[in-house]
Amino acid sequence: MAQDSISYLALGDSYTIGEAVDNDKTWSSVLSQKLNQKDVEVQLDKIVATTGWTTDELLSAINNDKDLENAKYDLVSLLIGVNNQYRGYGIEQYKEEFELLLKKAIDLAGKRVNKVFVVSIPDYGVTPFAKENNKNDALIAKELDEYNKIAKNISDKYGVKFFDITPISLKAIWDGEMIAKDKLHPSAKMYAEWADYLAPGIYQLLK
Repeated sequence: MAQDSISYLALGDSYTIGEAVDNDKTWSSVLSQKLNQKDVEVQLDKIVATTGWTTDELLSAINNDKDLENAKYDLVSLLIGVNNQYRGYGIEQYKEEFELLLKKAIDLAGKRVNKVFVVSIPDYGVTPFAKENNKNDALIAKELDEYNKIAKNISDKYGVKFFDITPISLKAIWDGEMIAKDKLHPSAKMYAEWADYLAPGIYQLLK
């Protein structure tokens, strides 16, 4: 391509780093690969994510990352909240901190809202981990739905594209290959499906 490569920053938790899969099989990596195949040269420059992070922990990490102080990226993604739900944090905390995180993401994209996108929280209630640990799958689904509605509403408020991958996560109900060997996190197969779903929309954002 004649243009320079597009710098991509991914913000989140275990779903963003791809816990239990190889680095090149995470959804953000596969998404970058798919866009490159369409002659949109995307470089996954930085991931700020750690397994177990809640919204406040991600905020703290961003605020304390010297490399991000004056950084600007051409594409920024945000997927966060499952650990807030898992730990039983209040919904108001998520609402407040998700909005702060989205504003951070917009700043890191040079205040270009059309270069930021949000990914919904998958439903871990359908995983073997949830069943083996006697988690209430109906309650998990209900609470994550509330979280995702908040994330979408705030995304809409700022004009940021929101992608709902949660229905894809439900495929784990009948397809065991959608879950990694740890019985909790998505497998490379599921991440590939996320990337397939995301790619056309992200391509449009980057055109």
